Amino acid sequence: MSNVDVDLVVVGSGAGGMATAVTAAAQGLSTVILEKSRFWGGSTARSGGGVWIPGNDVLRAHLPPTDAEAARAYLHAIVGDDVDRRRIDTFIDRGGEALRHLTENSALDLEWVRGYSDYLPEESGGSSDGRSCEPRPFDARRLGDDLATLQPFYTRTPLNAVVQQSDYRWLSLGTRHWRGPVRAIRVGARTAVGRARGARLLGLGGALAGSLMVGVRQAGVPVHLETAAEELTMVAGRVTGVRCADGRSFSARRGVVLASGGFDHDATMRARHHRPPAGPELSLGADTNTGDGIRAGIAAGAATALMDDAWWAPSIPLPKGPWFALAERSLPRSIMINASGRRFMNESLPYVEATHRIFGGHHGRGEGPADNLPCWLVFDQTYRNRYMFAGKPARTALPAAWFDSGAVSSAGSIVELATSIGVPPDALTRTVETFNHFACVGHDPDFRRGESAYDRYYADPTNRPNPSLGELTTPPFYAARMVPADLGTKGGIVTDEHARALTADERPIPGLYAVGNASAALMGHTYAGPGATIGPALVFGYLAALHAARSSESVVS
Repeated sequence: MSNVDVDLVVVGSGAGGMATAVTAAAQGLSTVILEKSRFWGGSTARSGGGVWIPGNDVLRAHLPPTDAEAARAYLHAIVGDDVDRRRIDTFIDRGGEALRHLTENSALDLEWVRGYSDYLPEESGGSSDGRSCEPRPFDARRLGDDLATLQPFYTRTPLNAVVQQSDYRWLSLGTRHWRGPVRAIRVGARTAVGRARGARLLGLGGALAGSLMVGVRQAGVPVHLETAAEELTMVAGRVTGVRCADGRSFSARRGVVLASGGFDHDATMRARHHRPPAGPELSLGADTNTGDGIRAGIAAGAATALMDDAWWAPSIPLPKGPWFALAERSLPRSIMINASGRRFMNESLPYVEATHRIFGGHHGRGEGPADNLPCWLVFDQTYRNRYMFAGKPARTALPAAWFDSGAVSSAGSIVELATSIGVPPDALTRTVETFNHFACVGHDPDFRRGESAYDRYYADPTNRPNPSLGELTTPPFYAARMVPADLGTKGGIVTDEHARALTADERPIPGLYAVGNASAALMGHTYAGPGATIGPALVFGYLAALHAARSSESVVS
């Protein structure tokens, strides 16, 4: 079969892969992207499209000049010793530069998501104003024929409209707040005007991926779809290229960048590192993310870390696939309970932290009496009358298929609901009575729900005295089963501040880089804020390309 010689081979076409390719091409490197799927965009295109990169030009227009230093303190505080401090410092020091370069060399056009707080804003350096940016709606006509092969979003957006992350907060509230109807009108108008003008508008992850692909195409970088990189080739300890499943080989004079995602859909790796029910069937990552790059890196001598963790997403197992319960857990008149019929956490916790609680305080292998599986989100009819739930507008009937599958149950009383889901009726009754008292006084002494700025972001500002607390009093009552789904896995190849793959004794493997979910997460076992997966992927993709272009040690003689 044929062999192609280039300077840099990029394996994967998500945010990290495309950032690498755009940067490498700008440095004069001949570059190629290999994508296993028949779609490009990876899990990025399936995501909300948020970008968390402190100190970038968009944020500088809104936040104090000292914000990047506060973000540095914040990351060090929440990540701790799970990640090399040099990687964190490099991310802060070079992040703004990286995003500026990608904006100048692609169609990337970001705006600040005002008020979308960091996930742990009360920690040292945390921000309640938020540091997340998201792409403005993107006209997919700019993609030409590439639009047909863009990885689809993980589900249909409400009313199939063009939405942004900043819209969900208000859309979920229905008519409870004046911003809800106003935002719905704005979203509808945006969608209608775009269609009237012949535009093919995309939001969220599709907008981000599409914007980056414009840069890839402008740079003349070939993208080979349905091309699975099977193994790395090496000469004298240096990675020199890849062999693909179809027999083709790609030689890389400057190196190989693994941007191929995590092991979301590899049953063997998931079983080894995570406990049921977590696994491929509950992953929202791209279905071709099966750990190929991680295994290839291990075979080349790379060390791994954080393999027991993931970008967890507490979800409702609906018949057509998991529904990521983002706003649903923060809205008043709802609680989460375990099989004992008791609350076990602040329901509004950010999703990675919330799933750690579901696993009994462990990352992905929690087992034993402290485990809180199975668990349910319990709410009442007033909740349904007021708020959107799993994409269904307030006051609309939930689909019968949801009840038939066991994903959702309902009953005329708390006792009957408890019986239907198999939890002790007296325990659930006491739990609801206690919570209702907390809601009346506006304070949750057990789990402090509603005290964090993040708790209040998806809550109901019209609800008094606490926007996140509300009594469960109106029958029928509902219980939605909650499962530990994920947006992708966190574990991967250990890298340094240049994104070079490292051995167990921390030596760089010449010619090998890893970014995105193919690398061990910069966030360690936590999650800084909206877009803290994609942000580091963009930054370290940029840095990997610069290192490959400028470092003499990466040149194959």
